[in-house]
Amino acid sequence: MLYLWLKSFHIIAMVCWFAGLFYLPRLFVYHAMSADQASHERFCIMERKLYRGIMWPSLIATVALGLWLLTLNPSYYFSQGWMHAKLSLVALLVIYQFMCGAQLKAFLRGENQRSHVFYRWFNEAPVLALVGIVILVVVRPF
Repeated sequence: MLYLWLKSFHIIAMVCWFAGLFYLPRLFVYHAMSADQASHERFCIMERKLYRGIMWPSLIATVALGLWLLTLNPSYYFSQGWMHAKLSLVALLVIYQFMCGAQLKAFLRGENQRSHVFYRWFNEAPVLALVGIVILVVVRPF
């Protein structure tokens, strides 16, 4: 029963984390398109609150609960190729979040050098990771 509770909370935390991973780069798109100071300040506040208040707690909860789940049956999970691939994608998402943090800091300093087109493409990375993770966990192809 513990396993099912942990899995449920892991999925909930993951959904919250992905909400931030999807929304923050979208805010960057609009922020890069904004021209006035009031919009810049508003976007800085929104981005900072999303990054610090939602994305980081959700990332920590997702990883902590995932690690807890792994400890329940480590010999099985670590012998599965799909789990290694999934954990690799999760590691890339953690790096992606750090990249989002770097972009956030550039916006806060008024030093963003990237266009809204870049952020539109940048916004697609977590979608690809999510597709891969779901397929790996559900289909378990290897």
